Amino acid sequence: MWDASEGHDSFFMPPTSITVLDLSAYVGLLAVGALTLNMLLGLLMAFRYSPHRSWPHRRFNYFRLHNWMGYVALGVSILHPAILLSSKNPRFRILDLAYPVHSPSQPLDNTIGAIAIYLLAFVAVTSYIRIRLGRHLWKAFSVYFAAAALFWHSLFTDPALKSASMNWFDGGKLFVESCVLLIAAVSLLRLRYARKKACYARQSTP
Repeated sequence: MWDASEGHDSFFMPPTSITVLDLSAYVGLLAVGALTLNMLLGLLMAFRYSPHRSWPHRRFNYFRLHNWMGYVALGVSILHPAILLSSKNPRFRILDLAYPVHSPSQPLDNTIGAIAIYLLAFVAVTSYIRIRLGRHLWKAFSVYFAAAALFWHSLFTDPALKSASMNWFDGGKLFVESCVLLIAAVSLLRLRYARKKACYARQSTP
């Protein structure tokens, strides 16, 4: 796309600067990616996947990676709104981030994003006692709710914070949509695997 007024091919020109909102949006996408990887590793553990018996045929403690990715997802999720404190338009205060119901832009979507962060923090704190709480109940009411809130916030928030009509084919939105579809597909496979396992157990019972 030729820009005659500038005298260069503007389509291939990289952006000359990055705004505070751009940086916050990129960090938000990093949080989505970290949480997606964390959930995929958790689903692999549910499948009893062994990297020693299967690919890459190496002893690899992906349980530890799963735990660390959870902390990374939480840390980056906190950094994502914290960057907005440097924004001049719109102007955010600490209260607008901690309790965004009256935030200067998109309060509903920002509130859902804040809920996602609080749930991720709850997951990180209670992960040490998840067995005592009941692992399946803990996972259902904390991990999946946190992921749902984070994905909702990422999908329905305008990166420019102008409440503009959503472009679902924007690169960032496509990334989030791909993460949602990937998690949904693997979760469905997990359910089918659990049902087949339960059916086989019933058939094997004399």
